[in-house]
Amino acid sequence: MSGARVPFVNLKLAGAESRPAVEEAIRRVLASGIYVLGPEVTAFEQEIAQTIEVSEAIGVASGTDAISLALTASGVGPGDEVLTTALSAAFTALAISRIGAQPVFVDVDPKTLNLSPEAARGQITERTKAILPVHLYGGPCDLEALGQLAKETGLRLVEDAAQAHGALFRGKPVGGFGLAGCFSFYPTKNLGALGDGGMVVTDDATLARKVRSLRNGGQSSRFVHSAVGMNSRLDEMQAAILRAMLPHLHAWNEERGRIASLYRKGLANSGLTFVNSHKDGESAHHLFVVRAPERNRLMEFLGKRNIQALIHYPIPTHLQEAYRHLSKGEGSCPVAEAAAAEILSLPLYPGIPVEHVERVISTVRAFYER
Repeated sequence: MSGARVPFVNLKLAGAESRPAVEEAIRRVLASGIYVLGPEVTAFEQEIAQTIEVSEAIGVASGTDAISLALTASGVGPGDEVLTTALSAAFTALAISRIGAQPVFVDVDPKTLNLSPEAARGQITERTKAILPVHLYGGPCDLEALGQLAKETGLRLVEDAAQAHGALFRGKPVGGFGLAGCFSFYPTKNLGALGDGGMVVTDDATLARKVRSLRNGGQSSRFVHSAVGMNSRLDEMQAAILRAMLPHLHAWNEERGRIASLYRKGLANSGLTFVNSHKDGESAHHLFVVRAPERNRLMEFLGKRNIQALIHYPIPTHLQEAYRHLSKGEGSCPVAEAAAAEILSLPLYPGIPVEHVERVISTVRAFYER
């Protein structure tokens, strides 16, 4: 090992500016004695709705739950097919499976690694009910093409924006383009809680009403269950913490963008290929991902020099053991499969020391110049 450790993320540094407000938020909830579906959740829902430029936001227990609830409320259920990307965290597909629907894995665009609208069109069957794109790594999908496809075919468009807090498509926040948008507040996200949490956003009042009922056991009123729902409620403590962090989101995303620019400048002509955002999109820079033909050797080289890099994601979902029975196996999503063998995520988070970024750059360049 050589040099001080460069961690992939340091949550003690990321978001440090919000710490006094977070501590005050915790004290406020403790003093209130209200811990589930109280005023903090209501206020945070209103603030998120304003941020995403939609009329409704519903706090839930996780990003996975948000997807399941949004799909269920939109009428997707057992036996239905949902088109989704082959390259994502498997939790996207798990959210589909848990409601009895079947994920259909679609190949990705080679430049953005987001779901390909053209490939999606070729996968539509009479059982297809929805399209679930993922704004991977914080980069917006082609929401114009996907929206047009959904409109032409009558499919529901539900956005997985778990990695894209603050990302824009043609100047408008992602999450607000489809019938619903789904966010995660897992601690490593651009807007991360001190635990789990999620949110469904929508302009559809009927869908919002259904999600509010479904997240609370399907109750239409206290002790009256009108539907088979689930227990998925964003708690007061996490909502208050997230409220304290939300005013910093834009500045944190700007810092992520500056770090990404340092990487792009420092690693230009280094032997790597960058994963780019859609031409009409503004990334939230959740991750900085490169493609390296010698990815495993580069990762080992970095590791020996005390630099932590990760892979998001090493196995395309259609090749995961849990989902092989639903796919045509290797070769069915060739772009995603090729990408999974090359992608590497470099350290990026608000508060990362510039010298850490510079060391990553110099070490990567040393690998290719050896």
